[in-house]
Amino acid sequence: MITKITENIKYVGCDDPELDLFESQYSLPEGMCYNSYVIIDEHPTILDTIDHRCEEEWLQKVESALDGQKPEYLIVHHMEPDHSAGIKALIEKYPEIKIVCSLAASKFLGQYNEDIDFTNRTIIVKENDTLSLGNHTLQFIAAPFIHWPEVIMTYVQEEQILFSADGFGKFGVYDADADDWACEARRYYFNICGKYGVQVSKVLDKVANLPGVKAIAPLHGPVLEGEKMKEALRLYHIWAHYEVETPGVFIAYASIHGGTKKAAEKMRDILLEKGCPKVSIADLAREDMAEAIEDAFRYGTLLCCASSYDADVFPPMHFFLHKLAMKAYQNRRIALLENGTWAPSAGKAMKALIAPMKNITLLEPVVTIKSRMHQTDIENMEKLADAILAE
Repeated sequence: MITKITENIKYVGCDDPELDLFESQYSLPEGMCYNSYVIIDEHPTILDTIDHRCEEEWLQKVESALDGQKPEYLIVHHMEPDHSAGIKALIEKYPEIKIVCSLAASKFLGQYNEDIDFTNRTIIVKENDTLSLGNHTLQFIAAPFIHWPEVIMTYVQEEQILFSADGFGKFGVYDADADDWACEARRYYFNICGKYGVQVSKVLDKVANLPGVKAIAPLHGPVLEGEKMKEALRLYHIWAHYEVETPGVFIAYASIHGGTKKAAEKMRDILLEKGCPKVSIADLAREDMAEAIEDAFRYGTLLCCASSYDADVFPPMHFFLHKLAMKAYQNRRIALLENGTWAPSAGKAMKALIAPMKNITLLEPVVTIKSRMHQTDIENMEKLADAILAE
């Protein structure tokens, strides 16, 4: 499928519906897409290559889109292999092509392609540099750490289209969940870009200062226009500033023999009975960890319920909190419930993992249950629910 974005800008990306894990860690129930674009002009230009898994299909699409022309430029927005693996094949097919990229990306080019001499082939661009293709002017925007340091974006002035690299991307093939961009875009954002909210917010400020953006074309997921683009920009502002998107509580539990699970489910019931607007709950030992990370960022309060394990905390909870810290989890309230048969240690271990996080409010009381939830524990669980709901 070659789709026209505008009369002279063509989509030549590829779906990869069989890919099961993105970055070898994020589950893909609906596969993935790798986006690439061609601009037809006096100086035909390709924007990004593609993952090696789809390289042959992509080269055929590029050739068809060019319709006999030879490309003069390849714009490299991001050097991660799912977008740059096709560089070697493209150079072999079109040996005169010039590579346009940031200074940092030019260094990565050789690291990924040691057998290619990029001398006199690379054009380095920086913030607000422009490149005329004839009837189209490309304006380059530095976007470091979205989510690698070499990233740039490109604004096509005449068409008012922003090519946003990994920004505004999502999991899934191109047309997956066409009416629900946010679900997989949220999981993608917090697990891929979540650590770099400060950098994302700076780029959002740059985008706001452009003379008008009619469409955003990311490297994963659909081109965004109209109300969908406005909603994506609204959500990105929330996400980049670590604000609360949805009022409510996310309960993450790690249970060995089922006792902690029952306590977590009881906390859910108590919170709902007391009027909590939304309670989401996840079993960290069985459910998708990336979705748990997503929900932790989505809601304002996180309740961690975990079993003690080897004088520490059950590993699924350890990994969850470690991953949250890696992704710069902040500006949230956290409540704790621990379980231990003879020497409860989960609470202390969870506090140690939470300690490095920024602007976290730890709620009291920390609830301790012994082996199983007992009727005598309900009073403290009610008190914790009251603390959670008292804002």
